[in-house]
Amino acid sequence: MQLIDELGGRIWSWRIRTQPRTRDDIPRVERPVGWLPDFSATAIDAQRLHIVEFGTELAALDPGPGVADIVDHRLLRCVLARATWELDILQPWRFQPRFYVDQALGPVFDTLLRPGVDALRVREVVRLLDAVPNTVEVGRRNLSGHAYAEFADLAIGELSDVEIRIDTLSSALTALCPDVGDLVAESSGRASTALAGFRTWLMAQRSGMQPWRPVGTEKYSWFLREVAVLPYSASEVLFIGSVELDRAMTLELLERNRFARSKAQLPAVAGSAAAQAVREAALEAQVRDFYVAQDLLGQPADLGHYLNAPMPDYLEPLRFLGVTDDLTSATRLTENGVSYVPEPSPELPYFYAANALDPRAGIIHEGAHYQQLALSWRHERPLRRQFYDSAANEGIAFYNEEMMLAAGLFDDTPVTRGLIYNFMRLRALRVTVDVGLAVGTMTLDRAADHLATEVPMDRKTAVEEAASFAEGPGQAISYQIGKTQINALIADTVRAAARAGGESPAIREVHDHLWRNGNVPIALTRWEMLGLTDELAKVGVILPQGDR
Repeated sequence: MQLIDELGGRIWSWRIRTQPRTRDDIPRVERPVGWLPDFSATAIDAQRLHIVEFGTELAALDPGPGVADIVDHRLLRCVLARATWELDILQPWRFQPRFYVDQALGPVFDTLLRPGVDALRVREVVRLLDAVPNTVEVGRRNLSGHAYAEFADLAIGELSDVEIRIDTLSSALTALCPDVGDLVAESSGRASTALAGFRTWLMAQRSGMQPWRPVGTEKYSWFLREVAVLPYSASEVLFIGSVELDRAMTLELLERNRFARSKAQLPAVAGSAAAQAVREAALEAQVRDFYVAQDLLGQPADLGHYLNAPMPDYLEPLRFLGVTDDLTSATRLTENGVSYVPEPSPELPYFYAANALDPRAGIIHEGAHYQQLALSWRHERPLRRQFYDSAANEGIAFYNEEMMLAAGLFDDTPVTRGLIYNFMRLRALRVTVDVGLAVGTMTLDRAADHLATEVPMDRKTAVEEAASFAEGPGQAISYQIGKTQINALIADTVRAAARAGGESPAIREVHDHLWRNGNVPIALTRWEMLGLTDELAKVGVILPQGDR
């Protein structure tokens, strides 16, 4: 364990410095002091060299016979495989203009997520804004002659009003911290000019850009095995999504039928974001009590809470850059998680609208993320504290939704039951879209149309989802596939107990283990929990003959 942890510490120290900034909230990391994104040619060559050197060192390291050490060894393979996937297979730094929007403005957004923004934090924003022109210039060099036209359109659309957005950001930060207002205005002006120039450059280059090309079945299958550690082929993933879509649509129809005959009224939406935050805090406490009362999941006394707060003025113009929550970190275990919510209105996008109707819709998913991460960050094995792939994390949160529905949390709220079934429908549809985009059987427009009409959801959210799936294949399947794996794991625990002639294990024990190990791919957790080895070869774990 000591050798694996030592190597893992060096790998993760490198990874935290070099991994791309992403709009997903789960992979967010705390960067070193003074960090800036760097995707220059020199930096990319250095990353490739480190992947090879770390891979050679890892291959030479014998983890020994212990299951936990073999699992940790496989996790490090996963880290290096993801780095290869990003750097040399997807190559967003070469093909995706929005990548540079994320690297330029994303760190500013991330810095402002933690509550309690003060002058020191605003100065950090100034430092990050000062780096925007260089990031954009690197983007021009890397994208020139390579960018995909469809992805350029996405970036041009996002940057259409970037001057207004950055000016709004500057004004909000100046109002918050007047003493640094001049610095904010200067750095904001330079950043705005650079990003507007990037937009103009993309528009000028657009006609000569190549069309988007999907990653293809072979590379997508490599991702499933090496990065996501999933024991399924692309066709098996697609089949799981198809079966679950049928199930979700049936359950949603039955719930609508039930609702129509119940004469239940829609719950009143809170009159303001502040009122929604007060309501959510009370409901979050109820959900926590429900876990305990139903003996579903342990709630340690030192575990913080997942709370709502009104969207700050300085975050609103950057809202498009990711999930507006702060799930804390391994160094902030005493802090509560916070999800910022906009003012309620009929025009709210899909998920914001659901949470405004019933904040528990967010509590049982994003709140599950907060709890899972907080528990995993406490893990005694350091390598279990890091993110590897979304299937385990999103699988747990998605499983938690239906678990709480089945356990009776929403027995008195028919409309929320319908929402949860519609979430199920969306997550199953995401499988179809993700696989279709990855293997080339679906275009971006068709994917957006599919989501908009089949969920259904607002067109803007549908376009955003389809675009993110095309730019980052493999993430959208994680909700459904992870949940399917968890259902199978729980069924396997029941079967194992029956074969041993005993009673089924307490469901809380299974959940506690899953949440605490929530960063570990489920195929590896299944082996560690139950000793089942039938999936190991499919995820690249080859045991000695005598251990099979």
